[in-house]
Amino acid sequence: MRLLLVEDERALASAVCEALREAGWVVDHAEDGRDGLRRGVAGHYDVIVLDIMVPGMNGYDVLKHLREHEVWAPVLMLTAKDGEFDQTDAFELGADDYVTKPFSTPVLLARLQALARRGTPEKPVAMSAAGLTLDPTTRRVTREGREVQLTAREFALLHHLMRRSGQVQSKAEILENVWDSDYPGADNVVEVYIGYLRRKIDTPFDARIIETVRGMGYRLNPVPGSQES
Repeated sequence: MRLLLVEDERALASAVCEALREAGWVVDHAEDGRDGLRRGVAGHYDVIVLDIMVPGMNGYDVLKHLREHEVWAPVLMLTAKDGEFDQTDAFELGADDYVTKPFSTPVLLARLQALARRGTPEKPVAMSAAGLTLDPTTRRVTREGREVQLTAREFALLHHLMRRSGQVQSKAEILENVWDSDYPGADNVVEVYIGYLRRKIDTPFDARIIETVRGMGYRLNPVPGSQES
């Protein structure tokens, strides 16, 4: 699952990001509202966490502009304020949940998991291509009726490719969406995980669907065939 955290308190943000990543989330972090809005509009997030009191643009305005840009990802508002007026404002602007500081990290994680399961109205229950099916809710993958066991990162990579079935994805795009946007490692990690996926969803079957597009990146081809490795 992919999450955007908009929070200017660095110690708090660091602790929350660490807990989320340990729980298997891919997390992007913005320290001000304008950067948060830019990332929220440009990215594809399962959940967005907004601190109300952030510099540049407050969380209320970020939420308002996100909805104006038809970003329907569930939004959890995070703030030190705890008045009924603040909660009402957040919900009227389209927030899905509201947590006040200080908070319990396990409780926050549980609330975020609940929002992610709820998803957005346009989010498909399951995706299919060339006999391959991925269910983001149950995290179950099958091909031609046979279940395929994937690690969390392999699942995230396959999910990303299937959401963009037929589209070429560069290594940079895959890194940004499957790993964190500030991932410090080399981009050959993408090649490594593409190899892992191919051994699990292509090699055991007669036709392959993960295609290498020379000099550009990778594509999940909805029509299986003979492709370069």
